[in-house]
This record gives sequence, structure tokens and C-alpha cells, in this order.
Amino acid sequence: MLRLKEVKLPLDHTEEDLKAAVLQKLKISERELTSYSVFKRSYDARKKNAISLVYALDIETPKQKQLLKQFKKTGRVSPTPNMAYRYVAQAPESLSTRPIVIGVGPCGMFAALLLAQMGFKPIVLERGKAVHERSQDTFGFWSKRKFNPASNAQFGEGGAGTFSDGKLYSRIKDSDHHGRKVLHELVNAGAVPEILYISKPHIGTYRLVKIVENIRKQVIELGGEIRFQSRVETVEIETKGETRRVQGVTLESGEFIASDHVVLAVGHSARDTFEMLNAQGVYIEPKPFSVGFRIEHPQPLIDERRYGENAGHPILGAADYKLVHHCSNGRSVYSFCMCPGGQVVAATSEEGRVVTNGMSQYERSGRNANSGIVVGITPEKDYPDDPLGGIKLQRRLESKAFELGGSTYEAPGQLVGDFLAGRPSTELGQVKPTYRPGVHLCDLGESLPAYAIAAIREAIPAFDKKIKGFAMHDAVLTGVETRTSSPIRIKRNEHFQSLNTQGLYPAGEGAGYAGGILSAAVDGIKVAEAAALSMVSIAKD
Repeated sequence: MLRLKEVKLPLDHTEEDLKAAVLQKLKISERELTSYSVFKRSYDARKKNAISLVYALDIETPKQKQLLKQFKKTGRVSPTPNMAYRYVAQAPESLSTRPIVIGVGPCGMFAALLLAQMGFKPIVLERGKAVHERSQDTFGFWSKRKFNPASNAQFGEGGAGTFSDGKLYSRIKDSDHHGRKVLHELVNAGAVPEILYISKPHIGTYRLVKIVENIRKQVIELGGEIRFQSRVETVEIETKGETRRVQGVTLESGEFIASDHVVLAVGHSARDTFEMLNAQGVYIEPKPFSVGFRIEHPQPLIDERRYGENAGHPILGAADYKLVHHCSNGRSVYSFCMCPGGQVVAATSEEGRVVTNGMSQYERSGRNANSGIVVGITPEKDYPDDPLGGIKLQRRLESKAFELGGSTYEAPGQLVGDFLAGRPSTELGQVKPTYRPGVHLCDLGESLPAYAIAAIREAIPAFDKKIKGFAMHDAVLTGVETRTSSPIRIKRNEHFQSLNTQGLYPAGEGAGYAGGILSAAVDGIKVAEAAALSMVSIAKD
């Protein structure tokens, strides 16, 4: 089979047009084309009034060898890579202990699924609730301000990604068989098949809930155990000389569960877990992250600016954007987790604090576009010599946001025009914010460090030059966005284990090794593979 790349066609082409383009590109006749299928479809919107679709296709033809030789120098025709997933191990008949997975976000979920598929029957521990009950708690907080610190937009089955846009794109290469494994498992669990080939796949919050439930059922059917409302109080570590090794975990209830292989997939907001690990002597170092606001514009404005006369085309859907500006004060400001046709959501995991994030449903049919507009934080510059300094900064900013919002879990907000002018906002304009429990208008100038405020004030007019109307007076800023990524990294070695603690497998976003649903899930698979190989090796010895 051949992989044919860079086949461009107009937005409104037909299936016959696609077939004709394949024949023309390969210079073959119709009878020499056995079959073809779409591997990937993206779009080129550099000329917004002449947007084209760009395909990579897998081709079956009896002329494969001839065509490979003929197009060798172009790079557009190559053998289709084998991306079938191959398991690295199978559980032996006897194991001294079962592996433990802490956390059941995308990373922990796929680590557990892979371990279960290989026969290791993992024990999965999640501090929050099952996804359906968790959803009730989360929506209850948004509508009634009834906050549960163990069951919210950060904690519970599905992790933070459940209440997001459900984006599944990352920098992982198309040929990565781990990434394809994730996508195929999601489709098997109920995701739409188009995520296998469109360039910017997403699932949406409501669909993610059912998918998460179906993956849980698979883990249990394969012998795994998933325990909710089971917060790990301590990772138990035995020290002999210079060797430190995991012995198991103790739950908040006092129960001890023995295991010499513990996957730590706790997500970027498990601050108490990070503090416990630091106190236990597990090697942790600070990591850059970002802080800022959510910005909301009318979605039709973004559609028109990005797609011109093609705005509203069903293939294109609601438009997104990706922006970055390098500021005169040395900071960088960029758009983060852009949610077309979505809403800004309350994402705190601690009482008395306000945190924002963005979420979209699959249809992306909401009235507003929203995105994080965030400023890079550098440990060496902003909190040197403190591995947990980023957590302290996050908490300080989130507490200030709670105060500015009126101490009712309303978020502090300001019109963009007023923010740029340095004056408080007193009434909303054309753009109505989507954040619940509500937005309290104020002056956001004191909600972030002065360098961050200065950087964002410089960046928004710069972004307006790229997307006209971005700096519109009535656009709304909502604060604060602090959970862009984990503020720490739990470093690991080439075997995916902690640098100084054998048997502990730091994984995913919380450990500083992923940034989004797909990359976190892939990291979970890789860590599960490493743990499986270790368990097999120990069993043989």
C-alpha cells in the first residue's frame, strides 16, 4: 500500500473529484487503482477566500513498486507505514503484587487500559467520583455554587480533559503507533470515526463522558479494579542504603495496598500529592507554566476573520486561532486551549479560589469563542530555588481572583477596552460572558503580577493586527487562568521510573510529561509498557 500526500482540492469537491485527483497525481488509469482511503484531511486557510482541503491517502495499486521508484525524489509517495499497535508484554501467571495506577484522567485511564489488556489486572485509585456523579457535582457548582473539593472540573474520572474541548491533536507524529492506538480505542469506546483522519479532531464534553464510562467497563471486564473516592495519602517508600523503592500506598482511609509498581497519573492540580512526594524525598523540580485570562469574542467575528466568505462552511465548522507575541519586557504571551463556540468554565479544585478554563461541546455551536491569553512563567526568574514555588504562585493568584470576584466564586472580569485603558469596567457591552456562576466586573490590573499585565496589554493590540477585532472594546476578559500545565516535573529515567525512587512511574501532565488529552494518553501507554516489562523481568528472576 502507498501513502500519497498533498492532494489539494476545493472545499466543495465531490468524491469523484478526489478519485480523479489521485489518478492525476499518480499518473495511472482508473483500472490501475484498486482502492483508496483517507488517512488524513486538513485544510489550508492561508487565503481565506480560497480555502482548500489537503489530503493524505492510502492507495492500493498493482503498480506500487513502479510508482515508488517514479516518485522517489518528490517525497509525496511512500510505502504506507505499519501503525498497528503491538503489545510489549503479557502478564505471567503469577505476580507478587498488582500494579497500582493513581488517577484516572486520560493518562491513568490509558495506563490502566493497557495494563489490563496485557493481563496485569491493575488497581486504579481515584480521589474523585465516577464521571456521571462527578458531572452532577461540577454542573451543580456552576449553577448553585455548591463546591466539592474532591469532585469538580479537575478531580474525578476522566480528569481535567472531561470538561474541555476534548481536543485530540498534539505534536505527536501521524506515524506514531501509540497515538493511533489512543484514537482507535476512543473510537471503539464511542467517539466519532472522523477523529482518525481529520487534522484537528475533538470530541466535546458530553461525548467524552460516555467514552470514559465505556473505557472503565473494559478495564473492569479485563480484571482491573477501579476505586473511586480513594485518595492516596502517602506513597510508601522503603530506603535501603542509597536505594529507594516503592512498597505500596496508604489511602486517606488508612488502608494500605502493597505494590512495587505504582503509576503516578494524578494530573496537574494534585497539589497535596506533590507536597507529599516532595516531603517523601521524591525528586521534583520546578517547571515553566503560564498564567493569564480567558478572552471571549463573538464566534461569528472569529469565523469571518479566519475564513472570509467561507465562514460557516460545515466542513470548516467554528473557527479557531493560534497566536503568540514576544513582548518588550522579555515575556511571551500566547493563546492557549482555544475553544470555538464554547464557554468559560469554573475550574477550581480548592475552596476560596477562582480558576478559569475553556470547554466546548462537539457541535461547537455556542455564541462565543474563548481562549486563554497567557504569559510564560519561568522558575529561574520568578521563584528560584523552590520546587513548589509555582504552586504557591498559583494559589496566591487564585485567591486574589476569588477576592476580586466578590468572594462568591464569581470570576473577576473586565472589558478589553477598559483593560487596555487601565480603568475598571462597570457594565457589559455586546459580548455576554459565559462563565458560571457569574462574572463580577472590576479592574483586572491587580489580579496578576505587573509584568504579566504589561505583557498582555502589549499583546492584545498585536493580536488585533493578525485578527482584526481581537482588541474590540466589548470583548470580555475573565480571570484567572493558572492551570495551563503542571508547575513541577517529577523527573524520570530511561525506564520511565522516578530518578531516585524505583517502582514509581511519574506520568502525564501532573508529572510534567504531557500537555493535553492525546499526549497524556500516549504517555500513559508508554509508562504502562515500561511497568509491564519490569514486572515480567522481576517474575522471571
